[in-house]
Amino acid sequence: MSRQSVYDLKDGQSVDEVFLLTEKQLRANRNADLYLLASLRDKTGVIHGLMWNVSEEATAGFEAGDYVHVVGKIQLYQGGLQMIMTRIEQVEATTVDVEDFEEDRTEETQQHLERLEELLRGLSNRDLAELMACFLDDAALMNTFSRAVAGVKIHHAFRGGLLEHVVTMLEAGNRMAELYPFLDRDLLLAGIFLHDFGKVREIETEGSLRYSDEGQLIGHLVLVLEILQDKLDEFRSRTGREFPDETAMQLKHLVVSHHGTQDAGSPRVPMTLEAIALHGLDNLDAKLNEALGVINSDPNRQSRWTPYQPRLGRKFYKGPLSPADSEMEL
Repeated sequence: MSRQSVYDLKDGQSVDEVFLLTEKQLRANRNADLYLLASLRDKTGVIHGLMWNVSEEATAGFEAGDYVHVVGKIQLYQGGLQMIMTRIEQVEATTVDVEDFEEDRTEETQQHLERLEELLRGLSNRDLAELMACFLDDAALMNTFSRAVAGVKIHHAFRGGLLEHVVTMLEAGNRMAELYPFLDRDLLLAGIFLHDFGKVREIETEGSLRYSDEGQLIGHLVLVLEILQDKLDEFRSRTGREFPDETAMQLKHLVVSHHGTQDAGSPRVPMTLEAIALHGLDNLDAKLNEALGVINSDPNRQSRWTPYQPRLGRKFYKGPLSPADSEMEL
């Protein structure tokens, strides 16, 4: 029996299927009764689910990043499709076919890794190139990096997503340095590579995607500084000299300031030209990827607009309907 993919769901359809839970929220109505809001995904799209009259105990068995078996019915609400769920329960990741939830990105991953090596090993700054080699020559670490995600639900939330995010930023940073020659290109590219590297330890990718204990307690900004310090020590062992203190300090500033503001989680705001550039590139790539994901994953193909996205404070225009979708609309 073929699975009920998100892309093929229609108004009035009954659903009995396994999905990846990417978001879970418990809310209370005006009578203080709890209800569950869920985002459910497979490789074809995302649909929002709603379940009335739940309890904290009944929903404690699953979290965002888990695979869940859902029973419910599709309905059209305010121009978008949603699922009214009557049952939801966790299923073990070992029982699902990951290919139903993620595209095979093996070829793209290899291409990204090759371009990553080309850019980082080609740095003209001898010290930065050697430091980058300390990372690139660590096969186990780079294998983990190649499978890491940039997030569990917001942007680049797929295995290999962090690598794609970083390589896209490296390409943009490389071109930006040509337009703004006052930027230190090598420092910027090294900072781009490092800025989210702590996510290799912050988010677990074996089985369900979920934040690790140290990811929740410490966070990727601190974790990447720990990893960087290990590689700075390795740099000393490999070269017989200390890595320049000034360059190390600026690299660390790029990492701790890349979220842009303290409200967004940065201990420091960007205070160097390269830090300003890095934050801008990171924010642009993340926002474009998130918006594209919302558009591409919308199961309601008969609408030119996505549903309103509360987190982003807007809906997105998808453009004119294709001829096939126009016929469906009629």
